[in-house]
Amino acid sequence: MQIVSYLQDSHDQLAVMIDGYLYNTDELHPDLPGSMGMFLNYWDDAVPIAMQAESSVRAGSFLQNRGIPLDSVQLLAPVPFPTSYRSACAFRQHAVAVSKNNGRTLTEEFEQFPVFGFANHHSVQGPGEITGMPDHLAALDFELQAAIVICRHGRNIPAENADSYIAGLMIMNGISGRQLQKDEMCLNLGEAKGRDFFTSIGPLLVTLDELEQFEIPAKQNHTGKSWNLRMQCKINGQLVSEANLGDMDWTFAEIIERASYGTDLHPGDLIGSGASGNGCFLELNLTGKLNNPGYSDQWLKVGDTIEMEIERLGKLTNLVAAEESKWSILDKKK
Repeated sequence: MQIVSYLQDSHDQLAVMIDGYLYNTDELHPDLPGSMGMFLNYWDDAVPIAMQAESSVRAGSFLQNRGIPLDSVQLLAPVPFPTSYRSACAFRQHAVAVSKNNGRTLTEEFEQFPVFGFANHHSVQGPGEITGMPDHLAALDFELQAAIVICRHGRNIPAENADSYIAGLMIMNGISGRQLQKDEMCLNLGEAKGRDFFTSIGPLLVTLDELEQFEIPAKQNHTGKSWNLRMQCKINGQLVSEANLGDMDWTFAEIIERASYGTDLHPGDLIGSGASGNGCFLELNLTGKLNNPGYSDQWLKVGDTIEMEIERLGKLTNLVAAEESKWSILDKKK
């Protein structure tokens, strides 16, 4: 299934997308919830009903006339209110590049377990404007990622069973303020302020059954599903990044195993893959300087349009804008 959330009467409405039309879940069947939060909490009961309703629409039931054109609504994040948000580092190529940028070599721990950090789940949004303060815009960056959302409660989940806890895949754009990150990382306490203001997911959630034909084996000595899906990012129509989801070194199943060790995961928990190889300006700038000492850094600017596309997952579009406030943390440091 392809599932979206959109704005209806000032609240989020869940719908199944069929051939470019949206069918509200609670209209497809009276036992289906109308929000993604409730749908995830009753996943095992709701999914079979929703799939049967989808089949009925495709077969020409009377519900077929209730479809809403996709381009007539304001899309929200498919999961408008995630219960938590973890950002992993699953692509080795990106991890190597970031380590070089910070003057370090990649540690052996990357090979031993998948790392992740927590980010602000209240800042997760869907397609539309990215608003940043002056310090965010000083070195604003995108991150071409995929993301999953958890659909079952679990604790100490082994990787061998973890794929059954994944509701589906989405595109994720992990927006980062690199100057703020750089300042914070000097204190070895993380990079919270540099990435707590905006993360975009969408435009839809695609359940794993729709991606079976794209499944490929996980990398050697790894466990879990992997998918051969092309990834790309364009800035103002210009292609700046290409990758493949199958290049993830750590699988989402392994990240779930790590995340659930000694703690509970809940329906609605969001997990991002981390940037793909060459999946952000930070990495592209590093590569550019290595090849050309005169290379000028690239960063996002106000007015830029970011288009991310992952095969079978749709296209996620965001526009960079400035917040009205001009107050700057950097000014306070002077």
